Amino acid sequence: MKAILLKEYGLPNFLEIGEVSKPIPKDKEVLVRIHSASINDWDWGLVRGRPFVIRLVHGLKKPKINIPGADISGKIEAIGSKVNSFKIGDEIYCDLSECGFGGFAEYVCVPEKTISKKPSNISYNDAAALPHAGLLALQGLMQKGKVKSGQHILINGAGGGVGSLGIQILKLHGIKATGVDSGEKLNLLKSMGFDNVMDYKKIDFTNSSEKYDLILDTKSNRSVFKYARSLKRNGTYITVGGLMYRLFEVLLLGKLISLFTSKKLSVLNLKTNKGLDQISNLVENGQIKPIIDGPYEFDEIPMLIQYFGEGRHQGKIVVEIKK
Repeated sequence: MKAILLKEYGLPNFLEIGEVSKPIPKDKEVLVRIHSASINDWDWGLVRGRPFVIRLVHGLKKPKINIPGADISGKIEAIGSKVNSFKIGDEIYCDLSECGFGGFAEYVCVPEKTISKKPSNISYNDAAALPHAGLLALQGLMQKGKVKSGQHILINGAGGGVGSLGIQILKLHGIKATGVDSGEKLNLLKSMGFDNVMDYKKIDFTNSSEKYDLILDTKSNRSVFKYARSLKRNGTYITVGGLMYRLFEVLLLGKLISLFTSKKLSVLNLKTNKGLDQISNLVENGQIKPIIDGPYEFDEIPMLIQYFGEGRHQGKIVVEIKK
């Protein structure tokens, strides 16, 4: 089968397109014919081996992960002898980041417990955009952030997958939202429903007098103290990704700030694939729909990972593996 091969850490153009053996499912696994995949932070970090913690987990000098790619959608072509919840022909989607990756290929074997049935009213391309970004938005805003009607919420890095799904979830609850991203994405943010938009190259929202009930951050590129100053009394800051040293800053100093103020600052510990049924319900009820950048061709994946890393994408980057 055709696959994107990660043989050494480096720039995305180090990736190779090659042929590998088609996998065979174990007793509690299913074999998925991948139709679509999407690009996310995992791919950008894993390919480059940065930040360094990635090397500690996935191989110090050489990557243990041979095929990157986390978010997929596809159809089950074979099942293991102990699979009970799915059958051949079922359409599924999931995040592979906790079971070995492998999404940038024609086939992958996935544990039964990892997958969910694809919403019936959307395409494979749309489904591949949902698992990682959708659950970061859902868990960050609703489960950890506990958003309420009447609040004012800011999403930093609002023009990507998390922000484009997060704003749709917020609007279901009548919440005022501000989106921060590059100037090239402001029209997109307005069309998605953000009440206010900011170009981060021109305005540093942490220097503004405006305060927020909740900040959902996908970039984590400022001091934790600046984020704290941007919160209202009893406000909450939640980061779902960004610069590693800033994440550690939030982990360490956020607790200290919370001890001496009414503000809470924390890093979201994503529960991978937990809540995909909720995402499916929202999609099937027409309440959310992913915004797609693409679809692109399989052999464009190396270029697309670089494109993602440069932050130029709008919505979620999606690749068609099988047409």
